Amino acid sequence: MAEEKKIILTSEGLKNLEDELENLKVVRRAEVAVKIKEARSQGDLSENAEYDAAKEEQAEIETRISTIEKMLRNVEVIEEDKLNKNKVNLGNTVKLYDEEFEEEVTYTIVGSAEADPKAGRISNESPLGITLIGRGIGDEIEVNAPDGIIRFKLLEIH
Repeated sequence: MAEEKKIILTSEGLKNLEDELENLKVVRRAEVAVKIKEARSQGDLSENAEYDAAKEEQAEIETRISTIEKMLRNVEVIEEDKLNKNKVNLGNTVKLYDEEFEEEVTYTIVGSAEADPKAGRISNESPLGITLIGRGIGDEIEVNAPDGIIRFKLLEIH
């Protein structure tokens, strides 16, 4: 059997995943069990849309639980206190100057499992993430994006 891909998370990302798993197992499972019980009490299940919806929700919850448990078996946590502040790597937060929009932007480089570009968390596997890894303060960076080349200057690494 092939080795599973490591899931790289920050300590915050690990906690969020563990909290989600706990919520799914304790709260959501109980909620959907009540929905199924109520739908069953209505009689004929063959034409019961509420029962079908509750069973579908139950399947989605169980799938997500399975996915999270698999992720947690293969997790590698970034040790934030040991991060290099001279070169960009996973877990670093960087401040960039976007030359096109003439503004500063801040991103945290995370594993793909916790990437959320709208929240400023970009994957190390994204075009910008790949380009940033190993770079130092003052470096000029060009990223090949769908809209063309985007140019940044690396201002800070935290």
